[in-house]
Amino acid sequence: MPTTRRTFLGLGAAAAATVTLAACSSQGGESSGGSGGGISLWTHNGGNEDELAVVQSAVDAFNEANPDTSVDLKSFPQASYNDSIAAAAVSGDLPDILDLDGPIMPNWAWAGYLSPLSVSSDLEGRIIDSAKGYWNDTLYSIGPYDTSLCFLGRKSAFDAAGVPVPAVDKPWTKDEFNDALSKLGQLPDYDVAVDMGVWDTAEWWPYAYAPMLQSFGGDLIDRETYRTAEGFLNGTAAVEWGTWFRSLFADGYASQTPGTDGTDFLQSKVPLVYTGGWKVLKAQEALGEDEVLILPPVDFGKGAHVGGGSWQWGVSATSKNSEIANKFIEFLMQDEYLVKYSNAIGNFPSVASATAQTDNYGEGKPLEPVYEIGTTYALLRPATPGYKVISSVFDKAARDIVSGSDVQSALDQAVKDIDADIASNNGYQAA
Repeated sequence: MPTTRRTFLGLGAAAAATVTLAACSSQGGESSGGSGGGISLWTHNGGNEDELAVVQSAVDAFNEANPDTSVDLKSFPQASYNDSIAAAAVSGDLPDILDLDGPIMPNWAWAGYLSPLSVSSDLEGRIIDSAKGYWNDTLYSIGPYDTSLCFLGRKSAFDAAGVPVPAVDKPWTKDEFNDALSKLGQLPDYDVAVDMGVWDTAEWWPYAYAPMLQSFGGDLIDRETYRTAEGFLNGTAAVEWGTWFRSLFADGYASQTPGTDGTDFLQSKVPLVYTGGWKVLKAQEALGEDEVLILPPVDFGKGAHVGGGSWQWGVSATSKNSEIANKFIEFLMQDEYLVKYSNAIGNFPSVASATAQTDNYGEGKPLEPVYEIGTTYALLRPATPGYKVISSVFDKAARDIVSGSDVQSALDQAVKDIDADIASNNGYQAA
């Protein structure tokens, strides 16, 4: 899936946002700050023609209807987008409207980039929870879409191994999943039982594997206070998760060096892959819709979970035209554009009324289970300005565990690093 495959770019060092901003050099080109009657909009999808076309179509329609308050769209390659935002913040030249990846919203709000949204309560109420960005109980961002993690299985392999297919509303238990891996791993036609996606980078490891930690009963941080990870990331439940996770590789059920981008599943080297909904259509096209099973996450004892939250829209704190900026975001969130987004990039709309109008979502359509999984099991990443550091620290700990490091020691060090960052930033308290 283009652009919106979970790359979740954050600032280089969210632990010290102000310092990071000062260190960034401008990559944003000419000034685009809002002035007069028009408003400026920056987006990350300069390299994604399909998604950019949707935004452009909304901009064109809005401008035709509102010629005195037209929107000026500027797109950036995703790789340089956040640096451009950082540079604009330093120079006081943020655009009126900007898109941002959901997990980093609290950091941007804390750093003073964003103003609270003032969209209608009706629209706010109709958007799914995972597409709304709150910090300190205040809405700062909303998104037009989300997607879901899932397992994809090959029906022929499940039939050959005698593995029951879990229903979306009745996911595997830990024991059932382990039994399925054992049976699938004995099939002679496959290298290993499952591709867990460890080839992926950036935000994938926290996005993909922290929900499993949470299903064991652990977490990345205390979500009541956001002041410590002690006992949550290194307690008994977290160690059980880490021990199990490492066993997948140590016991040969998964490979530490699978083919990249899920190719092992497409090339019939594995019968099961842990991936995102954005990969499903490609798998169905390659293997046949009847051969591809779309399976829910595993319930390891404390409920099944998948990561939630994708790209969203917000209004900058320096906008002189925030009323018009909010008006445009509401305009962009109409069903017409949510359907266009979904058809262009494969994600499901963030408003239920648009779902049945899409090509791939809705009853009986190819990606219906992806929608059901995402809306049933999504769990947002911790809504704290320190999330980028938490993400990076967890990524390292999980990789160390897979590579053979002592589980307790790796998680204890992760807790020390996260808590030190929180302390050095005075608990990330609001200004």
